[in-house]
Amino acid sequence: MTEEILVNVTPRETRVAVVENGMLQELHIERGWRRGVVGNIYKGKVQRVMPGMQAAFVEIGLDRAAFLHANDIVRPAPLPSAEGDEGPMPPTQQARPIFDLLREGQDVVVQVVKDPIGSKGARLTTQLSIPSRYLVLLPQSRVIGVSSRIEDETERARLKSLVAEFAGGGEQGYIVRTNAEGQPAEALAEDIAYLSRVWALVENHTASTRVGACIYEDLNLPMRAVRDLIRRDVEKVKVDSRETFDRLRVFAAQYMPGLAEKIEHYSGARPIFDLYGVEDEIQHALEKEVPLKSGGYLVIDQTEAMTTVDVNTGSFLGQRNLEETVYRTNLEAAQAVARQLRLRNLGGIIIIDFIDMVDAEHRRQVLRTLEKSLAKDHAKTTVYDFSPLGLVEMTRKRTVESLERQLCEPCHECGGRGTLKTSETVTYEIFREITRAVRQFEAARLLVIASPKVVARITDEESAAVAELEEFLGKSIRFQSDEQYLQEQFDVVLL
Repeated sequence: MTEEILVNVTPRETRVAVVENGMLQELHIERGWRRGVVGNIYKGKVQRVMPGMQAAFVEIGLDRAAFLHANDIVRPAPLPSAEGDEGPMPPTQQARPIFDLLREGQDVVVQVVKDPIGSKGARLTTQLSIPSRYLVLLPQSRVIGVSSRIEDETERARLKSLVAEFAGGGEQGYIVRTNAEGQPAEALAEDIAYLSRVWALVENHTASTRVGACIYEDLNLPMRAVRDLIRRDVEKVKVDSRETFDRLRVFAAQYMPGLAEKIEHYSGARPIFDLYGVEDEIQHALEKEVPLKSGGYLVIDQTEAMTTVDVNTGSFLGQRNLEETVYRTNLEAAQAVARQLRLRNLGGIIIIDFIDMVDAEHRRQVLRTLEKSLAKDHAKTTVYDFSPLGLVEMTRKRTVESLERQLCEPCHECGGRGTLKTSETVTYEIFREITRAVRQFEAARLLVIASPKVVARITDEESAAVAELEEFLGKSIRFQSDEQYLQEQFDVVLL
């Protein structure tokens, strides 16, 4: 498998694409006027405490107050046992009411774990963490954990032992990231030194910073991409901006010298995303239907509550029988679904409606294929077995808006419903409004202003109905089309 990372930089927007075997797998976007805030640490003030929700709203200087749940508030906990490989010990929060933890007007240092999404404010935690290339610093914990994706027990023990040695039995905890697998002791020591310097700055800024200000800001998108995405199996990181390329090479030389040579400057005349077909893939990722090579297709619907994926055989007829056709389509669909979730950055609850299969072994194989395909996903996913209705329910951790919601907005013409009233429906609404207006107000004649399509239908197909209405009301009715009117808009003017 070949993997490349493409970095496209323009004055107001930066995009990072992860391409595997020539196919776009991930897309990250950062716009200058609206950078994400996940990972940032703020000095906030508790605005309102809500005991019924066991939560509080905290003012941190964003457009909307952010949300802090009692479960995300750190308080003193007993020292952890020797085991703690999967991350920090959860804070002790058995039945502690929110009023015991926070009060209105209180200053609190918090970190953003989810960007504002839709109408919801950012999600916060007081369990602070600062990532580096190979480690995550946990200033309020003493746990040393190792990523569960590092499966070799010998390697896990080696990494844990090294970090414990370099940490010197201090008051801070660490999580060893997946990227640390196989790294020498010197690399881990450098990361610990770097994180210690960053945390010292955070502590200094906390004391002097005003409420509502950012104490610590995560790296910009190109830097995060190099820190989090580049691995030894990544062939190249191609950057189309000389200035960004220079900064990335300096950053990589300092923190990951063995990988700095993988970063290249792209100076071709053709835009880098066009060269790799990324622009076309982005357009396809905004469509509801996803074609499969077999002739089947997926239909992806994203709603506020969940995302649904419907699998259809389409034109695929298969070679043997119906069950075999369905099985082959579902296998291909499972791989395609995993890619689309990652590409579109869909999160929350996801329901997949595979085509019904009779064979229990076929269902198990489809589920295994889905889980295996999701293993490459950086976001945490949980997949459940087929439900009695034949649906697969799963969750995918969501920290930022989906690709569609980053790039698109609700349709102004239909109000985000996804459908429009037909010209026939609007015509009859106009007739009812004319009758209502005449009964309520005195007027010699009426003028109706509507979209060209609606006016054309009224004057052509409904001319007899208009004549009947004029005779019934005893009023003259004139229709005028206006290009500025949307299909559902109209005005009845009394003259």
